[in-house]
Amino acid sequence: MKRRQATSTRTAPGAALRAAAAQVVDAVLVDGRSMKAVLGAAQSRFDDDRDRALLEAIVFAVMRRARRYRGLVDRLLDKPLPARTRPLDSLLLCGLAQLDALGLAPHAAISASVDATRELRQPRLSGLVNAVLRRYLRERESLDREADAAESAHREHPDWLREQFVEDWGEALAGEILDANNRPAPLWLRLRDVAPGQVASDADDRASYVVALDLDDGDWRIPDRPDHAICLLDAGSPARLPGWADGRITVQDGAAQFAAELLNPQPGDRLLDACAAPGGKLAHLLDRQPKLGCAIGLDNDPTRLQRIEENLRRLKLSATLRVADATAAGEWWDGQPFQRILIDAPCSGTGVVRRQPDIKWHRRAADIPALAAQQCALLDALWPLLAAGGRLVYATCSVLQDENARQIDAFLARHPDAVAIDPDLPVGRRSGHGWQILPGEGDLDGFFHAVLARR
Repeated sequence: MKRRQATSTRTAPGAALRAAAAQVVDAVLVDGRSMKAVLGAAQSRFDDDRDRALLEAIVFAVMRRARRYRGLVDRLLDKPLPARTRPLDSLLLCGLAQLDALGLAPHAAISASVDATRELRQPRLSGLVNAVLRRYLRERESLDREADAAESAHREHPDWLREQFVEDWGEALAGEILDANNRPAPLWLRLRDVAPGQVASDADDRASYVVALDLDDGDWRIPDRPDHAICLLDAGSPARLPGWADGRITVQDGAAQFAAELLNPQPGDRLLDACAAPGGKLAHLLDRQPKLGCAIGLDNDPTRLQRIEENLRRLKLSATLRVADATAAGEWWDGQPFQRILIDAPCSGTGVVRRQPDIKWHRRAADIPALAAQQCALLDALWPLLAAGGRLVYATCSVLQDENARQIDAFLARHPDAVAIDPDLPVGRRSGHGWQILPGEGDLDGFFHAVLARR
């Protein structure tokens, strides 16, 4: 498909970009679509990296503070816009985000937003967009004061989720989770060696890589653990970083990198990654132990399995990949036990809201029991496949205890041949028989790990 230029001779610079942002926001907040998928498709229409970055910044700003901007629009409009004018309502949200969170020059932001009405085939409403955004600037002090007061009560989260954080972690930690979820996340990389089967092993290797990026001292960090991780606070697209094309680096949050360390596969082990997409943890395991007896990655979605294949190919790694339901072992298992099993379980994603802020608007309280039942089914179905003396790591990117500590407590009660091993990670805290990292701790995503051994 031919890429669309970011400017038009008929409209203000950036009008097409604002129209695209409004369409993404509308698809996510109104139609309930995935922000990641819709935003990626919209960005592909623009050639300039700066346009793609601004488009992403506008969409993320709206998603992080959707309640604030929804409330402001409701105050600024005399009456709600009719459904047939979609996505003009979302265009107003994007306009407010540019003036508020992003602090763009008002003239440019408003001019481009007004002209975006023509891109969206709603030119008769250009005056309304102009009037609403300019009224916000005129009355900004009082409007922001009201919005700040409302925002302090809910902190840009649905009530049920905020209340669940308080129930699970108490008021103080719940407040830290809410605030962390509303902040941008850094970029975490895992540094690999170019030689197959060899990985960077010390801070000097990582420091040498970062020096080549010519970043300011405050824009990067090298933690002691995970031992191949680099944290970049402002690095742009990872695909443009040195070493991406030849597979020397891969994107993986530091919290997720602990899974391979905790599983600790040994030479000759049969390894199963039961929920392998998109393949980051499987690749890490293959890097960590290149002499596995076999490595099998499962996913029940062919499209997601294809993404695993693409990721492994870029990194010059290989594994046996199968489209399969991990809980239906009779359909794919050869009867030979595994010494290592990773269950990176489907979950609420409440630990990665800062990376995917649409999660907090899409997730419902009623989703959690169904997810917990799915996690329970995976644990019970795969436990018999683990060899005596073998190790299973259960991981989620959730901070809800029904999916984490309480899930593992219930599993141990059902399986007397299972024993929990203390993960003892450098960030976070013990939670039941596992380990919980909360969002933002050590600049990491929210993540839970439990290590189970079979007697």
